[in-house]
Amino acid sequence: MDVERPDGPRWLSLEEQLAWRGYLRASRLLFDRLGHELQAKFGLSMTDYEILVRLSEEPDRRLRMTDLAAASGLSKSRLSHQMTRLEERELTVRVSCDSDARGLFAVLTEKGFATLDYAAGYHVEGVREHFIDFLTPEEIRSVGRWTREVVDHLDPIGRGGPILPTLAESSAKAQSAARSAVQLPPAEESSADAPTPDGSLHRMAQPR
Repeated sequence: MDVERPDGPRWLSLEEQLAWRGYLRASRLLFDRLGHELQAKFGLSMTDYEILVRLSEEPDRRLRMTDLAAASGLSKSRLSHQMTRLEERELTVRVSCDSDARGLFAVLTEKGFATLDYAAGYHVEGVREHFIDFLTPEEIRSVGRWTREVVDHLDPIGRGGPILPTLAESSAKAQSAARSAVQLPPAEESSADAPTPDGSLHRMAQPR
């Protein structure tokens, strides 16, 4: 994609350099530490874990290989290599698509889900210890807004899917419930599909 640049470079100020270089170093150290913890405890790389999480969030815990590659930010060949490793451990399988003879689904097995369920509780403690606990609630909201803006800028058509599928699903349900409520008498305005404060938000913290 061609991007128009200004005539001269817009050099970073000292404050901007500190922010940019600090982000690069912090993100590298963070992913190295979280990856090391997953590898040492469960024999999973961060990429393995991301694949398992993505599959766990899908209906029937399956996703087309092409969509999984986009969601995971992997090339098709890299994803195929990762899937082979996961299949050797019986954590995933690849199955043919009935509507497309050339298409394949990646499927999370029961063993894969059980492994993820166990690993997630350990991993989230690492995320809190090495990242979340250093941020105030307002800083967390700011980081969330910033990451969404960067993702929308770099992936405007949403090839990678929503950042948090369960949140997108809850939002869609809430919008559907709101549209339906307009046509309902007052006694029937509440919708069982609308997300509850403790329901959907609790589920977002763990694989489905």
